[in-house]
Amino acid sequence: MTMKINLNADIAEGFGAYDIGNDAELMTIIRSANVACGFHAGDANSMHRLVTLAKTEAVSIGVHSGFNDLWGFGRRKIDMDPKDLELMVAYQIGALKAMARYAGLAVTHLKPHGALNNMAAVREDYALAIGRAIQVVDAELIYVALTGSEMEKAARKLGLKLAREGFADRQYEQDGNLTPRSIPGSVYEDPAVALAQCLAMVRDGHVVSRQGSRVAVAAETICVHGDEPTAVALARHVRQGLEAAGCRIVTIPEMLN
Repeated sequence: MTMKINLNADIAEGFGAYDIGNDAELMTIIRSANVACGFHAGDANSMHRLVTLAKTEAVSIGVHSGFNDLWGFGRRKIDMDPKDLELMVAYQIGALKAMARYAGLAVTHLKPHGALNNMAAVREDYALAIGRAIQVVDAELIYVALTGSEMEKAARKLGLKLAREGFADRQYEQDGNLTPRSIPGSVYEDPAVALAQCLAMVRDGHVVSRQGSRVAVAAETICVHGDEPTAVALARHVRQGLEAAGCRIVTIPEMLN
């Protein structure tokens, strides 16, 4: 039986004259793109360029909302009032919606970036703040959330559309959260290791944690990080391996239909 799965990547994470990652090549492999909206990375030009490319490649686009942290690429934890966070996320939704109009595309989902994602995975107030921004600005947006996280709970509590996310190229802790990047080996660069983890998620519903225990992971979408030097080769190997295993790679909205 053919299984469906989505591959997503974090995209358009340069700024001004600086580019990070090979967006053009990666967009031919993935089916959904999480677009940086000017806070942790990105700007109006990079967003416009990405949505135009997404239309050409038939890739669905989503808001990659992050902390206001260009210097730290959104990977530094920031403690802030949840209401301020809600408005910050709402602002970024509006920014991508504006740029998407230039390509005639709809924004389909939202996935928090970096430290915001990690904090919202364990903090109910942050997870709900992100969910409320979605609910107010566009309740049809799909909340992309780490499996079993506070974000998943928030999406269900607020009645939002939900896509649970697994990670191809990140190591897991035994509590289901991602291993901090400060720990060596937390980012997988070997395409074979990434594919093995994806197949375990899709076929068996689990991954093996850094501590060696099995962790349940139910995922409608799998992320490959676009800012890593190995991103294109890893993403291509993962897609080819999943297709060889009988998976059909679709957009996030198609996963929920």
